[in-house]
Amino acid sequence: MLPPAPDEHPTIGGGARRARAVRVSVPRFRRRATARVRRVTELVIAQAANGLVLGFVFVLIAVGLSVIFGLLGIVNFAHGAFFALGAYFAVTLHAQFGWPAVVLAPIGVGLVGALVEVTLIRRLYGREPLTVIVLTFALALFIEAAIKVIWGGQAYPFAAPPFLRGLLEFGPILITQYRAAVVVVTIVLLLLLGAFLRYTPYGRILRAGSRDAEMVGLLGINFPRVLTWAFGLGCLLAGAAGVLAAPLWSVTPSMAAGAIMPAFVIVTIGGLGSYPGAIVAGLLVGVVTGLSAQFWPEASSAAMYVLMVLVLLLRPRGLLGERWERFE
Repeated sequence: MLPPAPDEHPTIGGGARRARAVRVSVPRFRRRATARVRRVTELVIAQAANGLVLGFVFVLIAVGLSVIFGLLGIVNFAHGAFFALGAYFAVTLHAQFGWPAVVLAPIGVGLVGALVEVTLIRRLYGREPLTVIVLTFALALFIEAAIKVIWGGQAYPFAAPPFLRGLLEFGPILITQYRAAVVVVTIVLLLLLGAFLRYTPYGRILRAGSRDAEMVGLLGINFPRVLTWAFGLGCLLAGAAGVLAAPLWSVTPSMAAGAIMPAFVIVTIGGLGSYPGAIVAGLLVGVVTGLSAQFWPEASSAAMYVLMVLVLLLRPRGLLGERWERFE
């Protein structure tokens, strides 16, 4: 009787088939693993891009807060209220005059901020910091109440301009044209702010006054007026952030609370009074918030606080913070 053929042998044939199955399954497993890694990578990149958009909005809020703290030395708890005021001004101007008039909304917020400094904040220079904190906190509550009286408590829909409602695709990144415009406008505003503070006489006066107010006064400069416009500038930046965020967020009185805490976290992470630190920290907070919202939604609201704790443990002054001396 002839021996069975190799494929018919119960041991040799089965082993060969298993070996071929292993050789086939290994490349298939590798392809599946590679595809899975590619999908996860693309998802991470896309969410990081969306987080950067949020981060740029946070940057604009935090830089305005840094301007006020760095130049006036006060902690403005009403900064989120000025952010909301910018969004509501934009809604009203758009309804009455169309999109071109929306650019006036941040200017209006800046003028309101200057008026607040003249009537309220100026009286508190040189007093205990707690007094300023209480006043600005009360001011935030007052502005929020005024918004409810004037515009009501309901949410206002505010869509992006018609010419910015398309989509842009950059590899795995799919982003709306409006979100891309938010990034571009924020970068332009930050460049203009840096050029203003560095190259204009008024900007140099602001930076010099933040270090030595008495010296600026001896030069014959009306320093109280300088502080007024510095406070107005910080509020203008908050209002600009509110205008940009209006089509992304729901325009409600509570949006002030959603802006003030990220702003303080970003200023703390970046370093008190540091403009570059506020920019870096704002982008970090935006990316961390965007990624946590995708992969761990329950922890997304706490992610920025965890980041703040880690940074302060490693560098108590913040990422780019320096020793700040308060003038008397």
